[in-house]
This record gives sequence, structure tokens and C-alpha cells, in this order.
Amino acid sequence: MGQILVGTCSWTDRALVGSGWYPPGRRDAEGRLRHYAERFGVVEVDASYYALPGERNSRLWAERTPDGFVFDVKAFSLLTGHPTRDAVMPDGLRAEHRDPAVLDRVWARFAAGIEPLREAGRLGSVLFQFPPWFRPGQRAEAFLQGCAERTEGWPLAVEFRHPSWWEPGQAEATGALLARHGMAAVAVDMTQSLASSVPPVTPVTSPRLSVVRFHGRSTAWGTGSKEDRFRHVYGEDELAEWLPRVRRLAERTEQVHVLFNNCCGDAAVSAAETMTRLLDDGSPTQGAAAALLPRARPAPGVPPTPGPRPTPARSSSSSTSRRAAG
Repeated sequence: MGQILVGTCSWTDRALVGSGWYPPGRRDAEGRLRHYAERFGVVEVDASYYALPGERNSRLWAERTPDGFVFDVKAFSLLTGHPTRDAVMPDGLRAEHRDPAVLDRVWARFAAGIEPLREAGRLGSVLFQFPPWFRPGQRAEAFLQGCAERTEGWPLAVEFRHPSWWEPGQAEATGALLARHGMAAVAVDMTQSLASSVPPVTPVTSPRLSVVRFHGRSTAWGTGSKEDRFRHVYGEDELAEWLPRVRRLAERTEQVHVLFNNCCGDAAVSAAETMTRLLDDGSPTQGAAAALLPRARPAPGVPPTPGPRPTPARSSSSSTSRRAAG
């Protein structure tokens, strides 16, 4: 049985900071992270989607968290084909995702920004969340191949936003594609009432890692404000639906990351606390504080994940974000 780590998709979200979940005396950048890391074993850095991560922040994050705590870092928007503002680009570059020279610079800066986490053993994964228009086909496969080549040695997780990737007739090919590149498939929980809803499948494509992201079940997904898209308070029965699925993933991978993205007020941390309790009730070896268990066997039909590879070149970087880095 692999380790299950539960957490949220940001510890600096403005709504969470304003909810009162952080106690007095622990509301500065260092205090917030230490408070969070005492309660959960993983967190997703989503600020890195909006602006390139900085080496200094990554180093501070590693210093402020206990051994065993890991960060899942969301890939910068330009690297996944999302619209990107010129204002957040480094060195005065234009946000031209088709320009090879621009991509080379951005990849190098992103790699340098997360390198302190890698060096400290705190990089849980790099999350490549692709946009809804990223559909199966030769162009998408070529794009994934390019990502794999640029991220040799990194733990990778991939979330598709177009449902066709996991529909019958395509799901097996999708799983094989991710397994070939050593990429962990991301399972999602979201409303199933929309044409754009991604089915809640739980494929295992890497023996090292599986990821489940809970987006809430708002029917405003893809429309309206952030609060409209993610406003959902998970009931215990909704979380209990996922217990057998999460445990099955843990039987086939070394580690499972369960992350809550319903970031409105304290809804995400509350759901994470409940999920941790439910998992702990079922098995004393699971939950946020569990010790890392022995390496799981690869899932049937999934090739072994390659071992460590050369580290991408380093360069200096800094970033700011609409979500504070602290």
C-alpha cells in the first residue's frame, strides 16, 4: 500500500487567508505555510501558473516545511498553451508560445525556479493542466513528447480538461500515451452535468504517483467568476464515494496526492481535513502524516518509470503573482 497525502490547491488563496482559518500570530508568509504544513502533507503551488516561480521562494518553502512534506507545482501558463500576459514574462519577452527562443528561455527560468525544491526532495510533481481545447491527436501527442523531453528527471502529472481524453474508445490510448512518458494521470471530481465534464476515471499510468484533484461540483464550471466556478462545500458522503478509489490507487502506486481545489473561504481545507479523517479511520497507515511505504509494483501493462535523468540548466529568476507566494 502506497502513501496517501491530502492537501489543497493553494495555501495563500485570498479567500482562505480571509476566512480566519489561520490563527493570530501565524498570518504572515512564514506562519501560514508552517501552520498549513503541520496539518497536511502536500500542497499545490498554483501561483506558478500565473507567474514564473522564483528560486528564493522555493528555497524558503523547503526551509519552512518538515521532512516528507511535498509541493506539487503547477506549470506556467505559457508552457501548457494557455493565454499568458506579457506583463508576467521575464526579461521583456513577448508571450509567444510558438516562438522556440521564447520557450527555451521560459523553460529554463521555470526549471531554475523549482530547482531548490528538487534539490531538497520536496518536489512532489509538476502539474501540467492542459486547456479545454487541447484534444487527442497528433499535435497533442507531439506537444506531450516535447514536454517529456524538456522535463527529464521531473515527477510529472497531467490533467486533461477535454473529456474526450477519457471517453470509451480513447481512454486506453490516453493511458498508454502517458505511461510511455512516465506521466501520472490526474483524476478529477467535478460536476457531471455539463458537456465539458471530465469523467471521474482513475487510471494508473505511473508506478510512482497518482493524483486526484477535487474541483467542486458547481454547475458554473467554465463560466462566471472564480467564486462561481469553485463554490462547493463537499459533504462527507461525497468524499466517502472516493475512499475505495483512492485506496485502489494507493495499492498500485507509491504515493497518491489528493488535492482540493474548491478554494472558496475555508471550503478546501475543511474538505481536506474531512478526507484525512475518513482515510485515517479506515487505515492507520494512511493520511497526511503517514511514513513513506515501500515501492509499489508497477501496474499491469505499465512500463517502469525511468530513473533520474540530467537536471535542466539553472538560471536566476524571480516572480510575482496575483496569489502571494508566501
